[in-house]
This record gives sequence, C-alpha cells and structure tokens, in this order.
Amino acid sequence: MAELVWYVAYGSNLHADRLRYYLAGGQPPGAARVYPGCRDARPPRRTAPVFLPGGIYFALESLTWTGGMAFYDPALPGRAAARGYLVTAGQFADIAAQEMARVPDVDLDLGTALADGRAQLGPGRYETLVSPGRLDGHPMVTFTAPWACADVEPNPPAPRYLGMIAGGLAEAHGWDPETVTDYLAGRPGVRGHWTRDAVADQAWLHELHTSGGAGTSPENAPPNHNCQRTIG
Repeated sequence: MAELVWYVAYGSNLHADRLRYYLAGGQPPGAARVYPGCRDARPPRRTAPVFLPGGIYFALESLTWTGGMAFYDPALPGRAAARGYLVTAGQFADIAAQEMARVPDVDLDLGTALADGRAQLGPGRYETLVSPGRLDGHPMVTFTAPWACADVEPNPPAPRYLGMIAGGLAEAHGWDPETVTDYLAGRPGVRGHWTRDAVADQAWLHELHTSGGAGTSPENAPPNHNCQRTIG
C-alpha cells in the first residue's frame, strides 16, 4: 500500500485551517463537534489545487453545521474544484474516521480503491473511497457517499458551511469572489434553493472581496494539476 497519498478535499477541508482540526484535534469555530485529531498530527507534506472529473452536490443534514453536506459524484458533468493534501495513509484513515464520527485508531486497506478506482467500505455517508488518479507519483483518494446525486434529495448547505468552502476555494485556487459565487451557485443543493445573488450577498463573500483572492475560473484553470481519470 502507498505510504503517502493525496487526500483530496472538496468540502470544508478545502480550507487548510479547518483541516488542522482533523490533524491536531479541537473544536473549529462555528462547529458543534470536537475532533480528536489524527494519531499522527504532523501537517501535510504538500498541498496542491486539483480538479476532479464530475461535481459536488449537497444533501442530507450535517450534525456539525446543520444544512446539507458536500458529496462528490464522479458521474456529474463538469469538474469539481478540490485541494490535495499529501499525507500518510494512516492520516487519511484517521481523517476518514473522524468524518464518520468514529475514533481514529484503525488503518484502512486502500488497495482495492487504488487498484479499481473505487471501494465501498460501508454504507455510511463518507465510507466510499474514490481514487481518481495520481499526482506527482502519489495516488489521490477521497471519500464520498455510496449513492449518486440523482438518488438523493438535495439539501441546501448552511451559510457558515458554504462560507468555509468559499474560503477554501479562494485559498486553494486563488479564485476571486465572482468565480467562487458562480461555482457554488451552480452546485445541486445550492442551485434551485439559493439564487446567485443570494449566494453573492453572503457576508463571507464580501470578506473575500477584501482578501485579495483573484485567479482563474474552473474552465480556464492551468491544466498541470488536473488529475487523470481512472474511474470506471
């Protein structure tokens, strides 16, 4: 099994400060949970902006944020903006355990996911592993639900949760507020519940206007961090 993997975050862990609570433990501002942290609390070796084939959507109800949670569906059209964190396989297992509100004390067998591109470890909302390719010689892996976007009723995310994702997109990809707004407003669970203007009017996007975030759109982003699709 690979010693180092890229944990690919597409939700609130796009934001590096948020991920630190999964690594070192603690209670993030605005969250209802206290995270125990990883057995190995070292920071990621590297980070990189990436795009995954497919898209994200919001569904179910978050116990941490309230509102819908972000899930990744490789079958959706387009590309999902994400962020890779180069961590040990053990750290990835501990992050996944905490997403399922479990004690981070067991390593995962990533062999099937890395070989086949997908592995369902259980019925839970983040117990399906997807490995969409490799980056700089290391496998990429993320977790999502076993179902597809079309199989579940969309549910709009809480503003604070969407704000954390917005900040992570600006931080990881250098996107300006307009690009962040366009991307989030088009996601299932946001689209049809919030108008683009409603997304743009959120206070957290106004904060991005003064943070210096500026960058490329999903369509025009540099291709050097695009992962190679190996699913299906």
